[in-house]
Amino acid sequence: MNQDLQEPMAETMPNIITAMSYLLQRVSETNDHLSQKQRISGFHGITKPSISIRSYLERIFKYANCSHSCYIVAYIYLDRFIKKQPFLLINSFSIHRFIITSVLVSAKFMDDLCYNNGYYAQVGGISKEEMNMLELDFLFGIGFQLNVTISTFNNYCSFLQREMVMLTKMNSLFVEPSLSFRSSFETKLVMNTLEEDSLITHHSKKQLAAA
Repeated sequence: MNQDLQEPMAETMPNIITAMSYLLQRVSETNDHLSQKQRISGFHGITKPSISIRSYLERIFKYANCSHSCYIVAYIYLDRFIKKQPFLLINSFSIHRFIITSVLVSAKFMDDLCYNNGYYAQVGGISKEEMNMLELDFLFGIGFQLNVTISTFNNYCSFLQREMVMLTKMNSLFVEPSLSFRSSFETKLVMNTLEEDSLITHHSKKQLAAA
């Protein structure tokens, strides 16, 4: 990926991570209280991890060194997983494993160079064997649908930026969101004219942006 295009994202990405962590926390806590029968998978732990979702994302951001676009694409993959696997809910027992796996898959697809599964396992606090298994389960869960169109990427960027602005307003802070990371994504994009993802479809069905 063009390093010159990535540099402007340095200040934006931590704010994007904050918005992502807020949304993922909201969804996982909402699903914790659902009375419907939930299917258990390899993503579910016996206990809730002690590290917060935000701290976990910040840890990945610090050590994974993947391109910033990977986090947006990872979020898109998570939304696809929820859509394709409606009975396998993301909750507080599974969210951390979903996060590390989605970032790993995204980095492998988006970046020319990325760390191996053993390294991501160390960052995520799981074994290499478990990381390998989760990667395979995740790929089957999204039907190996890895391509992301520019319009889909831009829609998710806009959505996360709106959430970011809302968060800063709640905290009485001012942040001017940057759109510069979109250009870096386009340099690596694999086009798929059959892409049907849209925020309107996903979030009207209460996916990752569930109110």
